Amino acid sequence: MDLTQSLPKYITEKKNIVQLILFTASFALIFINIYAPFGIKTFLRISQEWELFLLASEITLTGVLVVVISRIIMYQSIKRGKKLTIFNYLIWISFEVFFMALFYTLYESFFLDDARPVLTSFKKSIQNTSLVLLLPYSVSWLYFSWRDKVKQLEEINNSSDTIIHKLMIPFRDEKGTLRISIKPQDLLYFQGSDNYVTIYYNLLNKPSKFLLRTTLKKMETELNNLEIIRCHRSYMVNIKKIKLVRREKDGLILVMDTDPTIEIPVSKTYMQDVLSAFGHVD
Repeated sequence: MDLTQSLPKYITEKKNIVQLILFTASFALIFINIYAPFGIKTFLRISQEWELFLLASEITLTGVLVVVISRIIMYQSIKRGKKLTIFNYLIWISFEVFFMALFYTLYESFFLDDARPVLTSFKKSIQNTSLVLLLPYSVSWLYFSWRDKVKQLEEINNSSDTIIHKLMIPFRDEKGTLRISIKPQDLLYFQGSDNYVTIYYNLLNKPSKFLLRTTLKKMETELNNLEIIRCHRSYMVNIKKIKLVRREKDGLILVMDTDPTIEIPVSKTYMQDVLSAFGHVD
């Protein structure tokens, strides 16, 4: 690890700082209750577990206040533009360990009537405080790093999807589930029937189809920014794939540029729209 690298942003995010403090406080509370590192049972002659829990909670909350103040200062410093390297962060943690150990040493001396020399008590507090802080800090760093990697992968996937969608047209069913994506130049036409739409497209220069549970009306709205036009109650066509427009006695016929040739009828309702799309006025 290069200690001169900038501290990862996820370490100083407000949400992660709060989670770190809560996790550290929980770990410290469990640690003190199980390990009883500050001679609580001996000096106060505690025999009941609930008494130990109450006193441990008081010690933990007061001691963690050092971390709270430290992290607020760190957050505000970062917010004001101060840059921290990994080395700076490790030094910062060392000061947190020092001041929390100092707090516990003073607590033992003044409240627990610890008869040991202050220096001896301080050394022991350094060891205990290192466990109380460094273990949850390490676990939190690993967790935040993992979560950040997951977030980056999601952003990459979303970015890839966006690029794909720029090159292809996504088609979703009535539940919004992506079912197929097709290049605009490969789309031929759509045929609707009740709550289903059959999408016809070119695949390896051969007409293929895909059945999608949706309505032609809904699809018409979703594709209104493309060169796709409604020509019949049951049909929509890709304008660029029309080879010619043929007028017959019963109306217009759109001949698709496919092999074999596909012909799509134009109903009277949509005839003017189709002619206008090709620059003709009937």
